[in-house]
Amino acid sequence: MRITVVTPVLSIAGVPLAQIRFARALERRGHDVTLLVGWIDPAFTVPELNGVVIEELGIRKVRAMIGPLCAHFRQKNPDVVFSAEDHLNCIVLLAAIVTRSKAKISCSSRVTPYDTYSNNPLDKRWILKQLVRAVMWRADALTCVSQDMVEQYRAVFDDPRHVAVYNIVDDRQSRLRMMERVDHPWLVRKEGPVVVAAGRLASWKGFADLIRAMALLVVKMPARLLILGDGPLRPSLQALVGELGLEDSVHLCGYVDNPLKYFARADVFALSSHVEGLPNVLVEAMMCGCTPVSTDCPTGPREVLADGAFGYLVPVGNPPAMAAGIAQALVHPISRARLQEAVQPFEESAVIRRHFQVLGLEVA
Repeated sequence: MRITVVTPVLSIAGVPLAQIRFARALERRGHDVTLLVGWIDPAFTVPELNGVVIEELGIRKVRAMIGPLCAHFRQKNPDVVFSAEDHLNCIVLLAAIVTRSKAKISCSSRVTPYDTYSNNPLDKRWILKQLVRAVMWRADALTCVSQDMVEQYRAVFDDPRHVAVYNIVDDRQSRLRMMERVDHPWLVRKEGPVVVAAGRLASWKGFADLIRAMALLVVKMPARLLILGDGPLRPSLQALVGELGLEDSVHLCGYVDNPLKYFARADVFALSSHVEGLPNVLVEAMMCGCTPVSTDCPTGPREVLADGAFGYLVPVGNPPAMAAGIAQALVHPISRARLQEAVQPFEESAVIRRHFQVLGLEVA
């Protein structure tokens, strides 16, 4: 089949990376796949995608993609289109309606609708909500990356057709990247337990809570924390490390191109977020055999960890509880076999099968 996977941008972020894995998996199954991109961040190195055609539009504003999307529908005549993120989903559906495309269209929502839509008449988020309502009928599948988010969308849109379909996290390339060599001395010499965290250094990720939790933890037991990622809060987080005297216990590593090799050699993965869609990084850490400790934030962690069966859940914004959760995880780690059981729904074949089932298509 001719399949188009659409994303607004290719950058160092969860949604673009998920779309890349998805496009690669579809191509591997013999489909003619185009990855249609608004623009590619110059700081991002596009990975090798074998037979996937990457078509960059050079457009930063999603709404400006309407013309090129109409042209794509007319010229490429795709059989199936997979789109992700609500603003883009709306534009893709509008382009399909305008061109009278016969393509089956699957629209995936990746963040909570409470952050995307509004009930305040005439503000931008309210206008988007009305536009989505007007074009939603054209989607052959409406999906969310977690069941909790499905329930949120049903509340916001008066019981629409949304169903849960996870992102691909566990694939062949990821398994290979787990085995790459790590040169960080805390993991090479491994003089004590190492906790790892990863994500954009932004307020909703709760890294200040995690650093404060480490200040409480190291008083009771030896442990070190590696935080992988960059972002606007890096200076203030580094200052907090100094203020708490944690220079020998907490290291802000900055951006790393392969966090999986760190996860595979650490003892505990800590997710301190205040809100998520479905945290792929949590699943990646579990795939690597790292015991997870996560805030019970909306949405996703409780679902991924099966109410705590596959890891430790702690309250949001509570450093003492996070410290206690990490201590418990270090003393009583989750077995690798249990963690592999937990990531099965995120395996490539399972996700592709689910997408095609929702669209009423046979899996190639």
